[in-house]
Amino acid sequence: MGLRKSLPLWLRIGAPVLITLILAFVLLPVVVVVLASFNEKALLTFPPQAWSWRWFERVFTYSDFRDGFHASMVVTFWSSLLALVIGTGLAIAVKRMAFPGKNILQAILLSPLVIPHFTVGLGLLILVAQLNIDRGYGIVILCHVILVLPFVLRSVYVSMENLDERLEQSAASLGASPVRVLFTITVPLLAPGLFGGWLFAAIMSFSEFTASLFVTTQSTQTLPVTMYNYVREFADPTLAALSVVYIVVTATLLIFANRFLGLGRILNICLLYTSDAADEGL
Repeated sequence: MGLRKSLPLWLRIGAPVLITLILAFVLLPVVVVVLASFNEKALLTFPPQAWSWRWFERVFTYSDFRDGFHASMVVTFWSSLLALVIGTGLAIAVKRMAFPGKNILQAILLSPLVIPHFTVGLGLLILVAQLNIDRGYGIVILCHVILVLPFVLRSVYVSMENLDERLEQSAASLGASPVRVLFTITVPLLAPGLFGGWLFAAIMSFSEFTASLFVTTQSTQTLPVTMYNYVREFADPTLAALSVVYIVVTATLLIFANRFLGLGRILNICLLYTSDAADEGL
């Protein structure tokens, strides 16, 4: 608070205005998509001259969307589950163990955050072609696990930073086996971080398009790939309606996770508020 008062007047006024303009610029496409989804006509026009729910009905009745949704659910379930198990084990190993090449391993595990997703998809496509491997669900799931693993690692690692190891030591000193300590002490304490990592992995996997475009086939194409194929043939507001459904479901999940599980604290995005509170205390 003291730092904010020491800023020049033009900066104190200009900064909120600039932030508001940036947010408006970012959210403007969302507003346009939402309004266009209720357009009665088959052509995308803005603003709509008449309102209708017909395109939302088409979203839930179009057969290709249903097949794509089913494929996305299969891939999302297995990729998020595998990423959760693998990421939790790796996060614990990185946090608790010291071994040669630890920093290199961390860099490799987090590299999908900076490597373009189409590079991962294209690389897997070339690999499976060279090895004559069928591009079934296994390849798609492997691709998604690689891409979402960093989100699980980050979430679990942050939760482990806040874990009091003395609780585990106390349980072990009372005779609990390492396995019992893991499942009765460690996992319950990490539960919010585990759920947060799984939630982000599931959302990212379900929404993944760029890499999926290279590794899916007609029988395994996910919903984003189906949407891409749809827009190549049709130009009606159906995709706008489907995008609205995407936004509502994703926002609801994130609000629920933040409200009841403290997702903001898990992902370490509340440091600003902590700093402000510390400044006020000083």
